Amino acid sequence: MLFLIILLPLLLGTTMVWGLDKLSRLATVIGASALSILCFALLAQYLPDVQNGGDVRYVLDWLPSAGINIDLRLDALSLMFSMLITGIGTLILIYAYYYLSAKNSLAKLYSLLMLFMAAMLGISLSNNLIILLVFWELTSISSFLLVGYWQRYEAAQRGARMALTITGMGGLCMLGGFVLIGQVAGTYQIDQLFERADIIQNSPYFLPILFLVLMGAFTKSAQFPFHFWLPNAMAAPTPVSAYLHSATMVKAGIFLLARLSPIFVGASVYHGIVTAVGLLTLCIGAFLAIFKEDLKGLLAYSTISHLGLIVCLLGIGSPLAIAAAIFHIINHATFKAALFMIAGIIDHETGTRDLRKLSGVWQFLPITGTLAMVACAAMAGVPLTNGFLSKEMFFTELVASHSGFWLMVMTVLATLAGIFAVAYSVRFVHGVFFDAQYGKPLPSPEIHEPAKGMLAPVALLASLCIVVGIFPALTVQGIINQVTTATVQHHDFEHVHLALWHGFNVPLVMSLIATIGGLALYFALAKNGRLRQIDLDPPLGKFRGIYLFDAFLKKLLLFSRYIKKNTETGALQKYLFVILCFSMLMVAIPLFGYDLSQGTRELNHAPIAAIAMWLLLITACLMMLWFHHERIKAVLISGGIGLVVSVTFVTLSAPDLALTQITVDIVTTVLLLMSLSLLPQLTPYESTRSQRWRDAILAIVGGLGLGWLTWLVLTRDHQSISWFFQQQSIPLGGGSNVVNVILVDFRGFDTFGEITVLGIAAIGALCLMDGMRAHGTTMTEGLTYRFNPSPLMMRMAMSWVMPLALVVSLYIFLRGHNLPGGGFIAGLITSIALVIQYMAYGQDRTEHILKVNSGRRYEKWIGIGLCIAGATGIAAWAWGRPFLTSAHIYVSPPLIGKLHLASAAAFDVGVYITVVGATMLLISVLGDSRHSTMSGPMPSGDQS
Repeated sequence: MLFLIILLPLLLGTTMVWGLDKLSRLATVIGASALSILCFALLAQYLPDVQNGGDVRYVLDWLPSAGINIDLRLDALSLMFSMLITGIGTLILIYAYYYLSAKNSLAKLYSLLMLFMAAMLGISLSNNLIILLVFWELTSISSFLLVGYWQRYEAAQRGARMALTITGMGGLCMLGGFVLIGQVAGTYQIDQLFERADIIQNSPYFLPILFLVLMGAFTKSAQFPFHFWLPNAMAAPTPVSAYLHSATMVKAGIFLLARLSPIFVGASVYHGIVTAVGLLTLCIGAFLAIFKEDLKGLLAYSTISHLGLIVCLLGIGSPLAIAAAIFHIINHATFKAALFMIAGIIDHETGTRDLRKLSGVWQFLPITGTLAMVACAAMAGVPLTNGFLSKEMFFTELVASHSGFWLMVMTVLATLAGIFAVAYSVRFVHGVFFDAQYGKPLPSPEIHEPAKGMLAPVALLASLCIVVGIFPALTVQGIINQVTTATVQHHDFEHVHLALWHGFNVPLVMSLIATIGGLALYFALAKNGRLRQIDLDPPLGKFRGIYLFDAFLKKLLLFSRYIKKNTETGALQKYLFVILCFSMLMVAIPLFGYDLSQGTRELNHAPIAAIAMWLLLITACLMMLWFHHERIKAVLISGGIGLVVSVTFVTLSAPDLALTQITVDIVTTVLLLMSLSLLPQLTPYESTRSQRWRDAILAIVGGLGLGWLTWLVLTRDHQSISWFFQQQSIPLGGGSNVVNVILVDFRGFDTFGEITVLGIAAIGALCLMDGMRAHGTTMTEGLTYRFNPSPLMMRMAMSWVMPLALVVSLYIFLRGHNLPGGGFIAGLITSIALVIQYMAYGQDRTEHILKVNSGRRYEKWIGIGLCIAGATGIAAWAWGRPFLTSAHIYVSPPLIGKLHLASAAAFDVGVYITVVGATMLLISVLGDSRHSTMSGPMPSGDQS
């Protein structure tokens, strides 16, 4: 069921809205909201299960040998985040229906929001670090698409790129931290890591682990100095901003810190870094928010400030501080989602979000103004709101956790941040709804309250701010204690007791100072309209994060251009020289300190056949060296070398490899010859005498070095692992052909990756060559290459060869699991037969017979093959087995007798179709007449 909660918005949600959108916009919002509510209800059913520290687990084997499984775990912490994601997500979907005009695609926005929701649910429910990272990166990609929703605006494109760059960089760092954690602790399972916190903290790699993980959390949650990307993401539609700031994107880093806090709590460096960064972010964000003229910009910086508050509490790390952080996560989600939606209403009704153009809106939007006052009061921490209670808890824990000089520093900074928070909250209300003295008249007197459906989500959230603020013990106290227990992973702490009045104490004094000071600061700055004239950009200058980011990108671009200018010279010989030198260096470095003398293994005399093959191979290589500038001869000679290698495989009892080598050799030779037909026949001589001597020395050193390494391996005894595959091939894989069983079962994931890469390469070639035209008719300028019909004899022969080749291909495919063959080899044989078909009948007629149009349907073949191979792997989950686990049975149908069936055959079908599709796509692209337009008259005669 947990997996279903993620799959519903990921698969159904992202596709369903497009179908509903064809009916009506109303059907779209109903369908999307119903799906979000369904996820919320599915989560709510687990409330009894997670009480008192319980959890719900779902494990699906993926790569158990590598410790990577789809392991989902629902405890109180993940349940709270998941219900915030789906609950507020539902309100955002309803709000977006009224906010977005009919000319903008509602289905596009909803599908991206559903993708975003699924990614955040995946982060919240993941119990495996690697799976968490997958969903983490999915949030970066989906937020990139959401921020850039309005593609026609440069600000949207810039904000999307910036968000992806910063959060992507953090995700890459976090990947390194997770890998180190897995290596140190021996597991990627989060619940098991809690039990091994001492091992991690005592490891010499603890500091790198901490810094790398914090980089991921800080960049995602916009902590200083990575905070600048968040305000630039305000180019997104307001519903996206509301969702991103309240319950999803920026809360991912917060969730990560909370989830992994049991691993890091107790390490002084963790407490110092996280507390300092959080407090600094709290103050900077609150200060900058005061001076922002754009309502969404003001709210963005306030979000940065509140995220800093939460991070600071998590840095303190005590159970009560974590409880305060959890309480403020809930509170911030409610009032910040409401405020962003209010900002959207103001923009929707008045046509602007600029505070310099807004004033006296209360007379037109009294209901919106009332809701704005409630939400801003919660944001400022005014009594009788939920924000006041969590702010008091923050002050309490900050004072309780420090003493001496640091107590004074922390108290002053926290109070200043409180003053700034009151100031920007008052500016939001006063500057928009009441400040009519200095503002410009509104553009239209016809401004009115929005539709009730647009106000309803805001009213609900604002009501929660008041209800929780007045009745905290009845509403959220139990939730906070349960979530805190799940976060700190023990019950031995003083539970939170929430109340409106805790007596006259230092935190209350700090709150009073913050409230009075914030009011005084705002009205002092706003006097005579001075606040509207303040511009912080010049004083901050080069210390602005956005300036540093732009400067970094500029330097990076200049450095990249310098590297490109000095490396991409267009000389393939130079490229090869650099690659070989670097490869030889990387091989030589690990060999220092090892015994490189000949081993003691007993040697055998070389047979005459081997000597003959060596001489043939040496002769072919020398011929390649001599004729390398004649491209066609070089290709044919390389084919001869491949045949020698095939004979070697046969001699060494590797018939599968020999068949693969021969078929690959034929197909690649055809592809190379087709490619060379678009190029001049001769390779120009580029080497000077000194370069030829240099290259000769490099070739001799590299060849002798590689030969000597091979000799060292062959003259030493080693323990082979082949016995394992020979023993387990039939019991586990159901086949006696060890090579094929390895490819489709034991290492099936590798094969799946390889055919995926093959398909990507073929489609990449299609994209690269689409629209290219090669000119020339002479032997020196280039050969024309068109698949015109060949002579009659060849066409008649092909009518016999093609069916025979397909029968051989089928035979090779069916016997592959027990005898040499398989899907890959069969696919290449089929491709060879189709190539001959092309040569015999011409490309146009052949593709007409195959019902493809200039190769454009071969992409579908690749997709179908990959889907079949992937579906075979996923089917194993139905039986609780890891991905791509093979199954085999024996059946005895009438008239046939005993028959062996293996699920790996279905995987091999996917391999077969992908190989044929990729090969034929490459051939059809190279043979397409559009790529060989003539610059002169077509010569007479067949041009095959």
